Amino acid sequence: MSNRTTFALVFLAALAGGAVLWQMHNQREVARASAAVAVTSPTPQPATVAEDAKNGGTFESRETPAPAVNAAKEPVDKKKTGVVADTGSPLRAGETWQYSANVSKLNSVANLRLKVAEKRNFLGKNAWHLQAFAHTENPLRMVFALDDQFDSYSDATTLVSMQYEMHLNEKGQTVDSVQRMSPAVREPAPENAIAARVLPGTRDPLGMMQYLRTVDWAKTPEVRSPVYDGHKLYDVHARLQARGEPVTVPAGNFNTFKIELQVLDNGAEVKDAHFILYLSNTEARLPVLLEAVMPFAVARVELVKAE
Repeated sequence: MSNRTTFALVFLAALAGGAVLWQMHNQREVARASAAVAVTSPTPQPATVAEDAKNGGTFESRETPAPAVNAAKEPVDKKKTGVVADTGSPLRAGETWQYSANVSKLNSVANLRLKVAEKRNFLGKNAWHLQAFAHTENPLRMVFALDDQFDSYSDATTLVSMQYEMHLNEKGQTVDSVQRMSPAVREPAPENAIAARVLPGTRDPLGMMQYLRTVDWAKTPEVRSPVYDGHKLYDVHARLQARGEPVTVPAGNFNTFKIELQVLDNGAEVKDAHFILYLSNTEARLPVLLEAVMPFAVARVELVKAE
């Protein structure tokens, strides 16, 4: 699977789930992320991280070498504690959004669900547990069965990623990858997880989606963030294109912020797809529509129900 395909799978699933459409376009075997140590860099070499780690080597950027990952282990802290009270974020524990993915003239090729599961203590810090689920629907499912789940533990204030999990079941192939984010040069790899070295402030796709909800788009026309998709580090620029854009989806009529998402890979814009996200022009800033223009199709991921 190419890095751009991997990014689309995860990023679009997190930004309301249209990733399955890009994955259909490139159906090579899913990379076994759990078998590799992910080491990321803002300017990676052409070789893939997964291949380099699989062969037992280290992965280096063109700027500074990345040292080998320490093989020491530490427990993965998944012990639940009491839910932490919200302090003003638009996020609410238990929020769930149902989406339908349509491509060109084909409707409901996949159903998707985003969820803010809870706010809790994780690794001694307040964190949001975020989830995304993607499932293909018939008749597409007869040729491409996909049942994916993504979990994120992101800092409650900044939505910076602390741990990112991919539980994939695609065409009968399963992958379970748990990755602990660390900006440190060296940090022990947790037990039952992969240590992923990332830039400070890196978000995973689910955290990035929720982070965009926290932005006051009436006052902030652009934000940027490194985003790690479970395989590779990207730079994502989100720019306000219009305010008060009317949008109609199955969930109703909305007045929205129209936001263009530009994805950069090693400093160059990814040309394979162009993303537009529509957030409701309300305090909740609900993600009501995602449009993805790709070489082979135009996808619309529409909000069906918000709970």
